[in-house]
Amino acid sequence: MTALTLVHTAVSILPIGFGLAAFARHGAIDPRTRLGRWYLGTMLAGTVTGFGFILTLGFTPGQVLGLFTLGLLAVGTLTTRGTWRGAGYVQTLALSTSFLMLMVFATTETLKRFPTGQPFASGPADPSLTPVRLTLLALYVVGVAYQLMAVRAARLPAARLERALTTYRHAA
Repeated sequence: MTALTLVHTAVSILPIGFGLAAFARHGAIDPRTRLGRWYLGTMLAGTVTGFGFILTLGFTPGQVLGLFTLGLLAVGTLTTRGTWRGAGYVQTLALSTSFLMLMVFATTETLKRFPTGQPFASGPADPSLTPVRLTLLALYVVGVAYQLMAVRAARLPAARLERALTTYRHAA
């Protein structure tokens, strides 16, 4: 393994933990929280280091998905402020989809190499990866549906009133 491979692997594993912790603690990856910022930073570092393999492997579909992931991170970050693009639906979809992309990369790369000697998959196009990817897709759909319902519930008038009262009580 080259130094780039080791650095890329180490940096790319970190956002899995930060993303899972953000989902568990906040119900979503929110760039305004510490876990959200760590997720974005490590995800960005992992994605950018993946482009270092262009010199040895050439431009692959992985780099195309890396560009797509960078776009998702940008959209998720840029929608933290503003009135028409307030943190909500777009941000939730963008950052949850970036986590899906991360998990597709992670499971594919892991299953191409393990178990040692007789890996589960021979390459990214191996049909044996289909059930894994379908499971990830099902988890993504359920998770995003839950998150979007939570965003909608937070925008209801009763939730806004409760937040205003809590802020008022806290300020007083």
